[in-house]
Amino acid sequence: MLVARELTKSFPSGDRTITVLRDVSFTIGDGEFVAIVGPSGSGKTTLLGLLAGLDTPSAGSVLLDDVDLARLSEDARARMRGEKVGFVFQSFQLIPTLTALENVRVPLDLRGDDGALARATDLLARVGLANRTHHYPVRLSGGEQQRVAIARAFVNSPRVLFADEPTGNLDHTTGIRIVELLEQLNRDASTTVIIVTHDAELAARARRVIRLNDGLVIEDSVRAA
Repeated sequence: MLVARELTKSFPSGDRTITVLRDVSFTIGDGEFVAIVGPSGSGKTTLLGLLAGLDTPSAGSVLLDDVDLARLSEDARARMRGEKVGFVFQSFQLIPTLTALENVRVPLDLRGDDGALARATDLLARVGLANRTHHYPVRLSGGEQQRVAIARAFVNSPRVLFADEPTGNLDHTTGIRIVELLEQLNRDASTTVIIVTHDAELAARARRVIRLNDGLVIEDSVRAA
C-alpha cells in the first residue's frame, strides 16, 4: 500500500542545512494500523506529510499504490489525495460556517459526487453523531468535532488514513474513544491507518510501531496478536 524508500528531508537554515529525516525506509501493507512515535523534533510530522503527498522529499521516494508521489505534479498529487487519502488533524480543521453534515460532505461535493448526502449522513451515524448533523462546530465538543473530522476523512473511502496527533487536544477518556473509533473503521473498511502520536498508551494500541529519533528509524516492531 505504502512504501518509503530512503526518504531524506532537509531544510535550509541561514548558512547551513538542517536534515529532519535521514534515509527512512519501510513498507506498510493494506489494512495495517501503524503508530509513528518519537520525541518532539524527531521528524514524525514531517514524515507524515511526505507519506501523504503534502510535501516532497529532498531525496528518496514515497510510493502510494505503486505510484511515486514525487513524480506527480502538485495537481496530480492533490487528485490522488482526494481519491485515496484521508487526513485527520489534531486541530480538527473543520469549516466553522458549515454544519457537521456539510463539513463531511465537502470532499464529495468538490468532486461532484451525487451520493454525498447519503454517504455523509451514514458516516455521521456510524461515528455516533446522527443527532448532531445540523450543528455547527462551535456547538460541538472537542470529541464531537474530532468525530466529524474522522467521518470527513473516511467519506471518500480512502485506501489510507493519516492522523496527526488525533487525540492531542482531547481529554484522556475522549481520546480513547477516538482511538477505538479509528480501530473500528480500520477493521470495518480495511483502511490502512497511520497515526503520529506522542501518547504511549495510544501507540500501544497499534499493531505496529515505527519509532523515530533524530530523523532515523530506530525501531520498527509488530505487536503479537
